[in-house]
Order: sequence, then structure tokens, then C-alpha cells
Amino acid sequence: MRGLLDSKRSEFVAVTGRRRIGKTFLIDFLLKEHYCFSMTGIQHADMSAQLVNFGVKLEEYSKISRPKPRNWQAAFLQLKDHLATLDPGQKQVIFIDELPWIASPRSGFIQLLAHFWNDYLSKEKHFILVICGSATSWITRRVLNDAGGLHNRVTETIHLQPFSLAEAGQFLLEKGIKLSEQDMARTYMALGGVPFYLEKIRKGESFPVAIERICFSPEGPLKDEHGNLYQALFNNAHLHEKIVSTLTAHPNGMSHEDILKSMGAKKGGSYQRAMLELTASGFVVENRPFGKKKRGSLYRLADEYSIFYHRFIRPNSKYSPGIWQQLAMSQSYKIWAGYAFESLCHKHIASIKEALGIRAVYTEISSLRVPDSQDGRGFQIDLLIDRKDDTINICEIKFHGGPFQITKEYYEELIEKRQRFIEFTGTKKQIFLTFITNHGVRMNDYATEIVDAEVRLEAFF
Repeated sequence: MRGLLDSKRSEFVAVTGRRRIGKTFLIDFLLKEHYCFSMTGIQHADMSAQLVNFGVKLEEYSKISRPKPRNWQAAFLQLKDHLATLDPGQKQVIFIDELPWIASPRSGFIQLLAHFWNDYLSKEKHFILVICGSATSWITRRVLNDAGGLHNRVTETIHLQPFSLAEAGQFLLEKGIKLSEQDMARTYMALGGVPFYLEKIRKGESFPVAIERICFSPEGPLKDEHGNLYQALFNNAHLHEKIVSTLTAHPNGMSHEDILKSMGAKKGGSYQRAMLELTASGFVVENRPFGKKKRGSLYRLADEYSIFYHRFIRPNSKYSPGIWQQLAMSQSYKIWAGYAFESLCHKHIASIKEALGIRAVYTEISSLRVPDSQDGRGFQIDLLIDRKDDTINICEIKFHGGPFQITKEYYEELIEKRQRFIEFTGTKKQIFLTFITNHGVRMNDYATEIVDAEVRLEAFF
């Protein structure tokens, strides 16, 4: 982003990413000293309140008192008057944060912003217009893919992703917080790689103590974050929340038909729009079964905090000290941890490939679930890495309190699963059985015989 300051033309930058990901922090950190005007939209405010906010911010920057603009056309004329007084010899940054909150229906804001860029800013060489918003799908639809005045006008797009596991660990380390790799993984499995969530952890806290205070105690900063999260991102968020709640109960994913059936809803524009917005924002991911391009896709909830909220926080709203330590001993915790670690692995495919020595090999990632049939017993494969070098890694993902031990029964099950996979898919590729674990595989005769490759948690760091 700093390269924008050296550009020989005016730049139009769109910064997107989910709520709490650090968009505003990044922009402020890199460009704040060059701001000549900035404003943040007001959630759920009408056009009049947004215009008052605009006028107040313009007065702060220009030091000139002006009448409140009666509409956005008047507001942009006032802004143009202010910008004309600035030094054209240095970059001047105009920052509009939470743009979707400002551009209310029938306000004309987007059309006038497009005109302001096309008619004035783009014809100069010293401006950087930065727009930002958590509603990624809204900015994609209304700005990046606009068919009108903003078509192809954005010169730089920056989409912020959550931290990886290694980045999350480094983020906490820079705050003086050092967690073990196991506790860092558990923390990530509960909160994800969202900086705002991670910075709630305090120095000297263990994973259980931190999670109980942050998520369960009456003053916990994330106890009630779930409702705020979706309401801030989406209009009519009740449908988004219903989809999320439905997917929470099906960690392996669901088809569109199964989601609608479970919700008791009909397929239509509202559902399709909500699902599109959830996937664009990274809350839901599409998983395609092995060997299929589109048909049969399953949709899986990928936001760690949302899963953790529905699994543990919401059902345990009545707080009692030690509640998380108690929950962490339950069967529900073991089931959650297994699926959460599987999701973590899907998000760190690059690290897994690096550990397997196939970083440069083209791969396609999928999973496979085959139900019981007359031909034989069904089987499930957590992760398949289909490689261009005529090889497939069948990955078994295991999260345990210690090294995972392969018993005789499990060994026989793996032999059968591998053979069933070959028969079901008809593949002629080399098959490698790969274990991804948090503590490794305990070596015995069965492990030596069946495990072709192994990836441990430390590879993710």
C-alpha cells in the first residue's frame, strides 16, 4: 500500500475483509499522516445523520465552518472546494470507512462518488481515494462489479484475510504473550485468526483461563459478539444467522437442498443472496467432492468463532466459575476439537504441502463421503490432495491429547478404506496414506506398515 504514495497518478483503492479483521487499523497505520479528509459511516443512520457526520468531519480537516450539506451532491462540492486548497505536490488521502453504511438506498451516494472520481479526482495526480467496508459482497457488487460509473475505476483492491496459525502466534508474541503450539492451535480453533479476538488474550493466561474469561464470563468481550457480528455485516441478517446456525449442526457440510429443508425454507433470491454474502465474506466455504467440478457441492461453516459460539457459548449463557474447564472434559468438546482441527488443516493446505515436499506441485483439494450401499460399507475421507504428479494423498486428520496410536482394528479399517477409494473412483494414481496430527503418530508395527507420510502440528508454524 505504501507504493501508492509514489504513484504518478491518482489512485482509487478498495479495502475489504470481514468485521474485526483490522482494515481500518492497516489504513490508518500506513496512510493516516496523509489524510486530507476521512469519515466513517454510522450504522443504521439515515441520510440526514450521515450528512451531518460528513459536515462535522469536513470542518475538522478544513478548519472552515460551512452549512450542513442538504444532499450528497452539495457535500461533494464542499469537499472539492476543500481539496482545491491543498498542496498538489504531495499525496492527499481521502478515506471513506464503512461505505455500505453511508450509501443508503435512494441516497445517490454511489452515483455521486463515481462522478466525483471520474470528473475530478482521476484527472489529478495527487489524490488517493480509499474506500473500506466489512460487507465484502456489497462492495464487490456495488463498486468492484458496478456496471455504471464505477466500472473498472478501482485501481487497487486489497482483501484482508484472517491471520494464519503462524501469524496469529507471531501477533501474540509481539504482545509479549507466548503460548505453546498446542494451546495456540486450540485458541485458533476457538477464535480463528481475527486480530480483534486474539488481542483479548492477556499475558500470563493459559488457554482455558483465557477462553473462559473472554467467552463465558458476564463481562466477556466475545460473549455477545455473535449478534453484533452479523448485524453489522448484512442487511436482514436474521436469514444469514439462520443459515449459520443450521450449518453449525452439520460440520461435514450440507447441500443447498439440505440447508433449505432443515430451515423449512424455499429456494429463492433472498436465500441465494444471503449464501453468496456469507461465502464472499469467508464465513461459509464450498467443498467439492472428489472428482466433481460443481454438482454435489457441500457448504461448510468455516468461521471458528461462530462455530464455537453455537456449540458452547450460546447453550451455556448462565455462567458459573470453571464452566469452560468442565466443558473441555465433555464428549461434545472432543467432537468439536476433531472437526475444528480438520477445518484448521483445510485452511493451512500450503503448510501441509510444504511439509510433504510438494509445494511446487499443482494440487486439487477435496474430501469424500460415500454412504453405505449394496456394494459395500460406506467410508469418509477428511482431506484428499489430488496431485498433478499422478499421486493422491489420502489424509487422516486426528486431534488427540497425545500421540495417536493405530490399533489392529483401525489398521484393517484403513486398508479397507484405501481399497474402497480405489474401487469407487477407478483411479490409477499412486495412493499415499497421510496422517495429520497435533501430537504425531505413535510408531508401532501397524503405523510402520500403513503410514506413508506424516504431518505434525509444528509444520503449521
